Amino acid sequence: MTHHYGNYKTILSPKNGMNLYRGCTHNCIYCDSRSVCYQINHDFEDIEVKQDAVKILENQLMRKRSPCMIGTGAMCDPYIHLEEELQVTRRSLEVIEKHGFGVAIQTKSARILRDLDILKAINKKTKCVVQITLTTFDENLCKLIEPDVSTTAERFAVLEAMRDAGIPTVVWLTPILPFINDTEENLRGLLNYCVRAEVRGIINFSFGTTMREGSRDYFYRKLDEYSLKLPGIKQKYISEFGNSYECLSPNNPQLKRIFESECKAHGIMYKMNDVFSFIYKFEPEAEQMNLFD
Repeated sequence: MTHHYGNYKTILSPKNGMNLYRGCTHNCIYCDSRSVCYQINHDFEDIEVKQDAVKILENQLMRKRSPCMIGTGAMCDPYIHLEEELQVTRRSLEVIEKHGFGVAIQTKSARILRDLDILKAINKKTKCVVQITLTTFDENLCKLIEPDVSTTAERFAVLEAMRDAGIPTVVWLTPILPFINDTEENLRGLLNYCVRAEVRGIINFSFGTTMREGSRDYFYRKLDEYSLKLPGIKQKYISEFGNSYECLSPNNPQLKRIFESECKAHGIMYKMNDVFSFIYKFEPEAEQMNLFD
């Protein structure tokens, strides 16, 4: 596991998002962050760590006029393997809690359970939303397409732990790979996990995936490696999608109907505006307490 340091002047984006690392070691075969457009000019598994990230973050938080939700995990998972050693994410969460900000954190890793104490403290003072990505109900298939990250069952256990701790959760049901995991059986298995874990919302843009220069190349290399387990899939993508950015599953209409029906039946938010509004609405302690008056 290799890493190097990069110098940055800021950690927070204009929309209060942060990525503490650049690169990843989870090796998901569909990873969009490998796309050339993101200009990661180093080996993707050689993680770039932002020098003095926690100190810079604290300085930025102290300059803000009022607290808000801080987002992390959009471009790089905050719980990659290296986090066990460096604990940059944990120390950042401690700073967020110290200054009374909320957090919306997205991951595929059960390592987040290590920081349950801080997440509970943030949620008690303001608001914490944990977002977990689920793509594949079948555990063997999960280990194939997301080989070096927590399995779906392990991520479901994280959702249950957050539920039991009173921390709201949102699931990212994406990507659903055409001809690989775009089945009704897969969808219903994942939705059952969501219902049991009492997630607040599910994000799904469509049943399919996206491909760009860089991410497509890696995806095809992996399909070549897995040609015995996923026979003919690469050729299906080439003939069906060519160089298209959007690769929509032929099953999208049917899966969309099931998805919306199940969410409505179980009171789970599924409209994008509703889910994102919930995630990023800052709710200080006084506001949360008023809900129970």
